[in-house]
Amino acid sequence: MFEKVLIANRGEIALRIHRACRDLGIRTVAVHSTADANAMHVRLADESVCIGPPPARDSYLNAAAILSAATITGAEAIHPGLGFLAENADFAATVEEHGFTFIGPSAEHIRLMGNKVAAKETARRLGIATVQGSAGAVRDLAAAEAAARAIGYPVLIKASAGGGGRGMKVARERDELARMLPIAQNEAAAFFGSGDVYLERHLERPRHIEIQILGDGQGGIVHLGERDCSLQRSHQKMLEESPSPALNAAERDRLGALAVAALGELGYKSLGTLEFLYQDGDFFFIEMNTRLQVEHPITEMVSGLDLVREQLRIASGAPLGYRQNDIKLRGHAIECRINAENPDTFAPSPGRVTDYHAPGGLGVRVDSALYHGYEVPPYYDSLIAKLIIYGNSRNECLMRLRRALEEYVIAGIETTIPLHQRLVTAAEFIDGDYDVHWLERFVARAG
Repeated sequence: MFEKVLIANRGEIALRIHRACRDLGIRTVAVHSTADANAMHVRLADESVCIGPPPARDSYLNAAAILSAATITGAEAIHPGLGFLAENADFAATVEEHGFTFIGPSAEHIRLMGNKVAAKETARRLGIATVQGSAGAVRDLAAAEAAARAIGYPVLIKASAGGGGRGMKVARERDELARMLPIAQNEAAAFFGSGDVYLERHLERPRHIEIQILGDGQGGIVHLGERDCSLQRSHQKMLEESPSPALNAAERDRLGALAVAALGELGYKSLGTLEFLYQDGDFFFIEMNTRLQVEHPITEMVSGLDLVREQLRIASGAPLGYRQNDIKLRGHAIECRINAENPDTFAPSPGRVTDYHAPGGLGVRVDSALYHGYEVPPYYDSLIAKLIIYGNSRNECLMRLRRALEEYVIAGIETTIPLHQRLVTAAEFIDGDYDVHWLERFVARAG
């Protein structure tokens, strides 16, 4: 096992990785921008290195500064977390070329599956159905219009090199495509360092279902069940649950077998998530995330596995040590993403946290780097906390979630806690009767 790991990320995920490392007796190095000098992961890490000013391009996307920090601190491995450089194949390759271990899949697999266009081509080759889309990236309006005519409106414009809804826009007709294409390209370039986008058919009432895969690159590969991520606003996930209330056991087994077979053929190593749109009994592959995901805690709750610990073990060369039959998925888990935003207008709300009290009790977990007096910076993603609830049944989970949301206090800034309080009492959500467009309608009705 590694002696020292550098965490190339920030916020709650950096703290999450630090904790997994310390559980294994691994020392940690935190890198940070000047805006994050007082962040919790920086305070708790064994060592810290400032790598630049607040803009991400000058700090968390500065590969040279990160590698320099790893060199001067004597780190053996680099964990990229999620976002930033986590799915950058060139960064993964450079890390390895400089003698460090990249805690994640190989650069080859990131190039193959982390790029959304390449991933769809690979999925089709492996016999997985995909949503109809452009043959590759569309780099100008003429190419986009030609692809849209072939696909049929409405279409989704999606970033080739990223995820999380960044660089994703809906175009319902030609003029809207002309307006949205440059916006999507600019967003993609700003968030992922590549302005490449592609088009995909826009389904009207799908669920967003993803399945967690874990492989050791030595022939061992398992799936850890699915997550339903259909509750989204502006293509940003707001709440996830596992298992999905939309799937039965046969569909779950079919999806799991499909994912394991596909990534087993690739010899995949580390964590990975295959994402699908599910409508009328059919699964359509849309993309793969070759990294840890924000919503990984709900999979941990139902599987009993620490996914970051498994990443570290696999990166150090250890085999899985278990097979699919050993994975027992139990109970139900829900994650609410708490953002520093106005719960009605969704305007960002950075600032000082003047009071903080996290909920507790059986089945309640909070992943957050907040503390009393912390200054939420305006430069990064607005996610500030994740409330994760576990119950023996979905109903128990929902009741516990309501109680936990009542207890959660974050003062001094606005947050989306009130939105989640409204959401978990909505009849459609309680019944599990929702799709990827439902939350937008729910928010509009509330307004």
